[in-house]
Amino acid sequence: MASLWPWLVIAGVGALHGLNPATGWMFAAAWGLRSHDRAQALRALLPIAIGHATSVALVAGAVAYGLSMDRLVLQALAGGLFVVAAMVHLWGRTARHVRAPAGHAGLALWSFMTATAHGAGLMLVPALVPLCMGDASAREITASGSLMLALAAVGVHTAAMLATTGLIAAGACRGFDAGTRWLRRLRAGT
Repeated sequence: MASLWPWLVIAGVGALHGLNPATGWMFAAAWGLRSHDRAQALRALLPIAIGHATSVALVAGAVAYGLSMDRLVLQALAGGLFVVAAMVHLWGRTARHVRAPAGHAGLALWSFMTATAHGAGLMLVPALVPLCMGDASAREITASGSLMLALAAVGVHTAAMLATTGLIAAGACRGFDAGTRWLRRLRAGT
């Protein structure tokens, strides 16, 4: 059971991230509401997953290889990337184009920057260290073995986050649709 705890922590932190509106369920729900298709909300999860998993994989890879990272440097890089992306997006656009929703690449980039800025991968370090550097002797620890465990942890974390994000986004779309139908019936009855 002791070896199961780090995996449960990784999944739990993923589910916690899925509850946070900053992880993308609001954007996924907005895509579904804008298109009047709940399936579109679920399709938005793929770019969210790519961005989030990329950010977490950078940290997991650093832990697996024993590299040290400075959180301020990561946050500065994410902030700089955000400024560059915003400038490119806004350069030469009219007000109508600015209000247009981002595409899949934009959503993946946003997800990567948000996850990097709030330290999604850094939260996993306490669970990754026992997995990657656990009970094995120093000779038995190889970078490739630790890296595979770290990438498996990224997969578990991202799957838990996506499951929670998808449930909330689909529920928000369903709740908004039900509320809209109720208001239409209420208006028609008066």
